[in-house]
Amino acid sequence: MPIKLPANLPAFEVLSREGVMVMSDTRAARQDIRPLRIGLLNLMPKKIQTETQFARLIGSTPLQIELTLIRMTEHQTRNTASEHMAQFYRPFAEVAESGDKLDGLIVTGAPIEHLPFEEVTYWDELRQVFDWTQGHVHSTFGVCWGGMAMANHFHGVAKHKLPEKAFGLYKHKALEPASPFLRGFSDEFVVPVSRWTEMRQDETEAAGLRTLLASAEVGPCLIEDAGHRALYIFNHLEYDSDTLKQEYDRDVAAGAPIEVPHDYYPDDDPSKMPPNRWRSHAHLLYGNWINEIYQTTPYELAEIGS
Repeated sequence: MPIKLPANLPAFEVLSREGVMVMSDTRAARQDIRPLRIGLLNLMPKKIQTETQFARLIGSTPLQIELTLIRMTEHQTRNTASEHMAQFYRPFAEVAESGDKLDGLIVTGAPIEHLPFEEVTYWDELRQVFDWTQGHVHSTFGVCWGGMAMANHFHGVAKHKLPEKAFGLYKHKALEPASPFLRGFSDEFVVPVSRWTEMRQDETEAAGLRTLLASAEVGPCLIEDAGHRALYIFNHLEYDSDTLKQEYDRDVAAGAPIEVPHDYYPDDDPSKMPPNRWRSHAHLLYGNWINEIYQTTPYELAEIGS
């Protein structure tokens, strides 16, 4: 079954061309089932690229999804047209005031990991979002900096600066293969990584968090926080085939110090197009998350969080 998107959202046309099942508001209104309500709190500067990446993954399950795009209330993006933001995004203050509840919420990363959490301009409101999820969201998925921020808010886990950027494809292992979130996962696989900071497994485990996926080279990847009905992933399975290439080309053009992404280009040659070697696990992870929500969320939205 499809994901429900506004017919004029850019992701609608992109995903339609790719064969992802998408449905307009008008068509969805004629179906007599309750779609899962999934929110995307999009903190990334390239809003359209990010919303398309996540819509692709959560829209590939047999369930109807209603996607709500959410932004921080006062923060103004400089990389996405204001018309797009006004048409498709709801400020968090409006969502909170409405009393709406969500079956799931994805909190994206943000390119601000060099800052201490408390120096982020919207940190106070983001902490309000995290607390709000406990009474209004059935399951929350924090991605990269968003996951680190949630682990810090709920458990006080620190993020640590890396001596150099973890950048490229890194081999990961499934540490808890029986987890319902890892159904269908291979024992070993590669995951895109792009970050200057890390959370350490001994510290997350000391906080009572369960590591599901990890790498010997770049540390924990996927963490389960059962007490807060949340998952935290510190890497980027949602990335497109060329997202790391875009980041690398941007830094090269700016003259910034950057290494060729690890194990990404064929023969480590940036002139060659990188193959996508993580797509199947991206769909597995987000499909498993959606399935777990479907299996456990209350049918009556009012009961979420109770």
